[in-house]
Amino acid sequence: MKLGAFSISLTVKDIHKSKAFYETLGFAQVGGNLDQNWVVLSNDGTKIGLFQDMFDKNMLTFNPGWGPGTTPLDEFTDVREIQKSLKGAGLNLHNEAFENPQGPASFIVIDPDGNPILIDQHV
Repeated sequence: MKLGAFSISLTVKDIHKSKAFYETLGFAQVGGNLDQNWVVLSNDGTKIGLFQDMFDKNMLTFNPGWGPGTTPLDEFTDVREIQKSLKGAGLNLHNEAFENPQGPASFIVIDPDGNPILIDQHV
């Protein structure tokens, strides 16, 4: 199963302060919307998302359909196929993707230590 592009999504208290901090480390904004309290930053291929008032915990994020640099892929494992496979393996999902036949969808699975993993397809 191909999970797609990887990033870490960080829950932050002040999106502006956090963005400025990570820019000092060499990250630059490549996506998101500060007015909506979220941004995606990149530094040499490493991606982080900053989210204010959206999630309870930091989480690992995978984006099916995206390759490095958030470039769309011609072939990928759809989020619904990943969800079906994980459910078939006996994993309990925190929430589930809508059963639309295609397009954007997401779900969260929790690892054995309580860490959320977001599978978030944008294409």
